[in-house]
Amino acid sequence: MIAHWGEIAALITAVFWTVTALVFESAGRKIGSLVLNLLRLLVGFIFLSIFTLFYRGYFFPVDATTEAWIYLFISGLIGFVIGDLCLFQAFVLIGARISMLIMSLTPPITALIGWIILGETLTPQNWLGMIVTMTGISLVVLKRADRSIRKGMFNQLRIGFPLVGVLLAFAGAVGQGAGLVLSKFGMQDYDAFAASQIRIIAGIVGFGILFTVLRRWRDVLLALSFRKPMIQMTVGAFFGPFLGVSFSLIAVKYASAGVAATLMSIVPVLIIAPSAIFLKEKVTLKEIIGALIAVAGVALFFL
Repeated sequence: MIAHWGEIAALITAVFWTVTALVFESAGRKIGSLVLNLLRLLVGFIFLSIFTLFYRGYFFPVDATTEAWIYLFISGLIGFVIGDLCLFQAFVLIGARISMLIMSLTPPITALIGWIILGETLTPQNWLGMIVTMTGISLVVLKRADRSIRKGMFNQLRIGFPLVGVLLAFAGAVGQGAGLVLSKFGMQDYDAFAASQIRIIAGIVGFGILFTVLRRWRDVLLALSFRKPMIQMTVGAFFGPFLGVSFSLIAVKYASAGVAATLMSIVPVLIIAPSAIFLKEKVTLKEIIGALIAVAGVALFFL
């Protein structure tokens, strides 16, 4: 049991992220993705800070270097503000299940950005894994056009979900990938939990500025009056920014990064059953097969 603690932690992380996606989809439909993003970061920061107070003796990451603050802050702006804002709006438009399937592109996108920016090597197997993942996602989001509108080879397929939602989910994956690459610059040997605090602080500052410019602070106060969405947001913050991040770090610590990343990427498969049961979404066999192929592509990429 102890020998496989890293693998177990990775599987638990996937479960946490599945719970987070489901509750955030429901809450986001009621209070809006913009408000939800700010509130879950605030609550997540409280959970994480209380933990680091006992774990490290610091409630606030005051021991970080200036360089760490700069890179991790930028990483937080890209990952939490841009990436998650796009992802949470995708939850509202196309649902958590399809959004998380498209988000399975995050590991390959991260490697691709690392290849472009950091000069990291991509093997033929890596490229094959990306192609397989894209194939699985395409199988789900694309469907044959109606006979009445087919006019040629390039008009045989159409997107089966709102295009804006699909593009937002993809932008979320790019934002997450770019944020992870920048985190490598900033974290170095610094504590990962404290590094997460800095990234969350950046997200809070970014959304705070956005709310000020858009004059949307009244929406935040209004959202606080909705009991059920606030409970869902708190649950999501607990299982996402706090537990999800914590267990992912445990997974990477006790298991190889490739195995941990592969196990954590099974969210698109785990989310199928609860989406059908609790959210009453209609799940087709083609979508199940597509999700399995996408996850297999991620596995091929890392193994």
